[in-house]
Amino acid sequence: MVNRDSAFVGTIPATYHTYLGPMLFHGFADDLAARLPAMPEIRVLEIACGTGILTERLLGRLGANGTLVATDLNEAMFQLAQQRIGPQPGLEWRQADGGKLPFADASFDAIVCQFGLMFFPDKAAGVREAFRVLKPGGSYLFNVWDTIGANPGPGIAAETIAPYFGDLPLPFLGTPFSLHEPEPIRDWLTAAGFANIEWRTLSKIGTSPSAKHAATGQVLGSPLHTEIMSRFPELLDEIVAAVARNYTARLGGDPVQFPLRAHVFSATRP
Repeated sequence: MVNRDSAFVGTIPATYHTYLGPMLFHGFADDLAARLPAMPEIRVLEIACGTGILTERLLGRLGANGTLVATDLNEAMFQLAQQRIGPQPGLEWRQADGGKLPFADASFDAIVCQFGLMFFPDKAAGVREAFRVLKPGGSYLFNVWDTIGANPGPGIAAETIAPYFGDLPLPFLGTPFSLHEPEPIRDWLTAAGFANIEWRTLSKIGTSPSAKHAATGQVLGSPLHTEIMSRFPELLDEIVAAVARNYTARLGGDPVQFPLRAHVFSATRP
């Protein structure tokens, strides 16, 4: 089962990758891949690989010293990752639900997940599954966004778009920031049996070549696009333009720099 907010379909995955990748995800993917333990013949599982932004960096980190199984439940995102990266030595693709992993107990030396846990309907179950498929001594590495207020790219977009929806709930934009408090995550990790639980808050700067480029990615590169097209498609261009104007007003001229903040977790299976 998958959260409806993770329904990245149609043109959304390609827009997400092209427009939002450099703006939001590249810097954190570099950081997470660098945290992967260096050990010979390491077997790594990536959960919620999306379009493969972290996958590419994990492959670079591993080189010829290990294997990577990249997984995602969303078929459209997963297919784009496969098309972009293609067959690589030491890489296996597997469509899989992070809350119910199709792997035997103690199968992996490390598990890595970039901004995926927020989309699990049962997040504690996802943490328990990571524990189950890790070998003793294995590492669990993942990140989650801090508050939407600490990430003004999505934050400004949400403020701009909300009036168009009126009393209707604003779809999607809150979901990625729903795990901004570290303590519940720590509790899930502890309950699952993890040890050496650590987290740190990490700040980055994302860059987009223009306010319009960033607004296009934020509006058209998520399930928000589907919601707008189903309710008031005639307003799509107006909404993108409004988000772009507010980016320029709040963050300055092109290229636009976006402050970003996330929590990075690490834990070990004893």
